[in-house]
Amino acid sequence: MVLGLGNILFTDEGFGIHIIEKLQKICKFPDNVSIVDGGVLGLNLLGIICQADLLIVVDAIRNNGKAGSLYRLEGDAIPERVRAKNSLHQIDFIEALTMCQALDKVPETVILGIEPEDIETVSIDLTATAHEKIDQMIDMVLAEFDRLGIHYQKRAADNVSCDSI
Repeated sequence: MVLGLGNILFTDEGFGIHIIEKLQKICKFPDNVSIVDGGVLGLNLLGIICQADLLIVVDAIRNNGKAGSLYRLEGDAIPERVRAKNSLHQIDFIEALTMCQALDKVPETVILGIEPEDIETVSIDLTATAHEKIDQMIDMVLAEFDRLGIHYQKRAADNVSCDSI
């Protein structure tokens, strides 16, 4: 499962959602792969994420780095680096992932993120900094599929570009 998190109404906060929307446009995935818009559902994602064997999460991650920096977190690095989030959905997501342990169904999880430039301005458009990183993040997501041996098919490139999102 690829799970995009974020609020598209606050500029770069919606980065994860923009990524999964583009993924759905440019790639066809096998039936056992779900591409999910998790929005800001946080703890309400418990049922969805516990169903996954493998979970790739895409989100904006404040890590005190340079705006536009891309991150890949897995294993023990997830709680440490994500716990200091400034967004309630991110904290709730970690709690949901932790609650999967009680159900004995914790998916192998990788979080891919971008250091946002702006998550406070009300706008459905990404900043130029985040927009420039869309293709790199798509490549990071697809590299996870390659790493896991999951096959996907790229669709014809007719009119699909970063500018279409």
